[in-house]
Amino acid sequence: MAQAPKPSETGKIRLQQATFGAGCFWHVQEEFDRVKGVKETAVGFAGGTVPDPSYELVCGGETGHAEVVHLKYDPTQVSYEKLLEVFWQIHDPTQKDRQGPDVGKQYRSAIFYYNDGQKTAAERSQQAEQKKHKRPIVTEIVPASDFFRAAEYHQKYLQKQGR
Repeated sequence: MAQAPKPSETGKIRLQQATFGAGCFWHVQEEFDRVKGVKETAVGFAGGTVPDPSYELVCGGETGHAEVVHLKYDPTQVSYEKLLEVFWQIHDPTQKDRQGPDVGKQYRSAIFYYNDGQKTAAERSQQAEQKKHKRPIVTEIVPASDFFRAAEYHQKYLQKQGR
């Protein structure tokens, strides 16, 4: 189980971070925004080789980045394990480099972990999730890399569209 942080000297809980790739980042952001305890979300790119890539470069498939949602959450209100449950529920982790009609490495299923507790929790949850699927899960569980925020028009995109 990922350990919850202890209150700082001021008595406030420090927000923790998590990053997930589960297909088109618009949908993923909308789903995590609904989770009580998630305080901030931003869509962008992680896991690639080009610094500060544009959406167009990522979609061109040459940067190696995944579309991701980076979030900050209050671990006293929601556990990392609960975030993993949401992650597994909102996409098909057995589809390699695609989700629905979106195809390409940028749409891969990925968990980017920030510490050993998150890594262990992700691996355990993947093992449990695999029991629910006939096909193998292809989700990558990898160390967190630099997160590059997507352009502002991508942030809360579905909400801006009235969905």
